[in-house]
This record gives sequence, C-alpha cells and structure tokens, in this order.
Amino acid sequence: MSFFKKIFCTLFNGFNNTLDFLTPVGDLFLRFWIARVFFLAGLTKIQTWDVTVQLFTYEYEVPVLSPTIAAALGTATELVVPVFLLLGLGRRVPAFILFVFNIMAVVSYPYLLTEEGQIGLNDHFYWGVLLLVLLLHGSGKLSLDYLFWRKEK
Repeated sequence: MSFFKKIFCTLFNGFNNTLDFLTPVGDLFLRFWIARVFFLAGLTKIQTWDVTVQLFTYEYEVPVLSPTIAAALGTATELVVPVFLLLGLGRRVPAFILFVFNIMAVVSYPYLLTEEGQIGLNDHFYWGVLLLVLLLHGSGKLSLDYLFWRKEK
C-alpha cells in the first residue's frame, strides 16, 4: 500500500470514527430541539387557555372533534409526548406521534397554505423532516430506550 493511500485511509477512518462517536450527541440534540418546539407550544396553550379554545373554535379546522376536546388533546400531546421524545423513551413512537401531529396541524390550519402563512408552513416542513430522521433513525445511544433495551454482549 502506498504512503498516500495509508494516510488517506488513516484520515478517513479517523473522521468516520469521530462521526460515529458524535452521532449519539447529535441524536440527543435533535430530540431536544424538536421536543422544545412542541413543549413550548403546549405551555403557550395552557397559559392562555381561553384564547386556545377560541383558536380551535374559529381558526383551526379540526375535523370530527369539538374545539374544546381538540384543544385539550392537542395541548396534552404537546406537553406529554415531547418529554418521551427527549428522554428517548418509547422507541420511535413519540417521533411518529409528533410527525402525524405536525401533519394534522398543517391540514387543520388553512392559513399556513396561504402566501402569508408560508413561513409557518416552512417551520412545519423542517420539523417534519427532523421528526422523520428520528423516526427512521431511532433515539440513539443517549436514550432511556438504549439503556433499557440494549443487547447484552
């Protein structure tokens, strides 16, 4: 093996090993970022409950459910599921719940589909992509799931 090939392989392996080492930190950061977004939205809803119910009554178009029930379920989802996501508990289920919840938020809020609502729609798109990454990748090594379910070797 030539000298340059050995150096290239050594650098490449070192780079790859560094990324492998940092991946759990990236997973944790991603879970924190997304959990924070949804949890803060839930806190806002409970702080101004009357306004929240009015929004679900007149602004959001949630099918089938009454505005009060939709507001309660939406707020509960935003306060409970992000905690599971952050802790990495429930495998991929919290990411799936928030992914579907995010889609329902877009579908139920027609303003996002207008020109003025484009920025909000972009936010939901980015959150959806990040949730999809967590859904496909899982919680990672810095999670309670990994602690509880890792295979003993």
